[in-house]
Amino acid sequence: MIRRRLNLIEFSLRLVTLLLPLLAFGVAAYVRFVSGLLPVAGAGINPADYFGLLFLAILVWAIVLEWYGFSRVDELFPAHKATWRAFWASAVAYMAVTGATFFYRSASFSRLFVVFSASALFLLMLATQQGFRMLLRRVRRKGNKYSRILVIGADEFAQRAARSLCDALVMPGSVVGFVCLPGQEPAGTATPAIELDTLRESGVRPDIDDIIIAVPPSRLAEIPGLVAKLEFLCVPVRAVLELGRGVVTRDAIFHAGDVTLLDLRVNPSESVAYAIVKRAFDLVFATTVIIITAPLMALVAVAIRLTSRGPIFFVQERVGLNGVSFRMYKFRTMRVGEAAESEIRWTVPGDPRRTKLGLFLRRSSLDEFPQFFNVLKGDMSVVGPRPERPHFVKKFLQDVAQYNTRHYLKVGITGWAQVNGWRGDTSIAKRVEYDLHYLDHWSLWFDLKIIFLTVWRGFFAKNAY
Repeated sequence: MIRRRLNLIEFSLRLVTLLLPLLAFGVAAYVRFVSGLLPVAGAGINPADYFGLLFLAILVWAIVLEWYGFSRVDELFPAHKATWRAFWASAVAYMAVTGATFFYRSASFSRLFVVFSASALFLLMLATQQGFRMLLRRVRRKGNKYSRILVIGADEFAQRAARSLCDALVMPGSVVGFVCLPGQEPAGTATPAIELDTLRESGVRPDIDDIIIAVPPSRLAEIPGLVAKLEFLCVPVRAVLELGRGVVTRDAIFHAGDVTLLDLRVNPSESVAYAIVKRAFDLVFATTVIIITAPLMALVAVAIRLTSRGPIFFVQERVGLNGVSFRMYKFRTMRVGEAAESEIRWTVPGDPRRTKLGLFLRRSSLDEFPQFFNVLKGDMSVVGPRPERPHFVKKFLQDVAQYNTRHYLKVGITGWAQVNGWRGDTSIAKRVEYDLHYLDHWSLWFDLKIIFLTVWRGFFAKNAY
């Protein structure tokens, strides 16, 4: 019952949301061309061109919906977060659509029509979200649409799971009873609880819609046996899966042939959005920066050659995605010395190894511009956790919890920890904390925010020695 109702609501939400560009185009066409509120210039409008634009808009909108997860009911709550995401979804869709029109020279489109349809799409999206929220709240108030749930388990874990189900706005439920398992002590509102064997022997089928097995991780191995014992009730059986923070996320269960797999450590770099969207952005952004700054980088290269002995570039091994090492490029800022020394030693204030030009390059971050070539190669991203040397990675793995988790994403030229001041000889624990926040909340818009903050707060960093 829970799954069927949830699927029905999500199908309806997906269908209505997918049709919103059609409604938005209809509203925009009426206001711009039919209502008479605005003059219609030109030799006439070719409807075929606008139908082609509508087809493109629906295709782009379908991709955006999947990317932002708008077909999932749980994304409707909280309302303020859903509103902000709806705005960005509409903006992304129309940036893609209007960008594509530059390659379609055989037709021209009214700018006002595009603005009206974009605004209408955003407003219709808000109305759709609010309408479904009102529907879910109405279902909750009426009470007769609750799913009647029998909870298998009666300890504190089961009680907490039952409370969460009953309080859910997405698909509220009503617990009709708890079943106590061997070795369990009923807790709180889980009393009185019926024994599983007593339930089977009674032969009475309780009036229920769903069965929820709520057992802690230590008893997950019992689930197959419990499912077999509950078969006589002939209702859908679900299991509460809770393995701790950062272990299981949405879409973590998938199939590979006949094998069902559960991601215990999810790597965001395996997602389609990360692999395609972020890589495409990296290529475009890095290429643009290299072209624009080529004269400046050439000037820096000449200055390094003229002011100190040694190579122009400093190449050093760093640890990147999934713990794989790569060779990172920088402009040389120090005098030529033992390679082994640079692998295990931090740069400190007043470091005698620096050249005069190198001090300026490090403080202005100009020494890092060659890393955009690492981005083109695919070793790095524009935004991500800062890459570290293998020696320090081994050290921090012993000292800082979840340090290696930061390598689930590509390392970057700039990052969330860096723009918040955790760069250079600062707290590694705080740096990891910010890196993990970035990992949990990655999106293209988060990357753009970090790039904006990098520029806004300036390239000059007080912790770059």
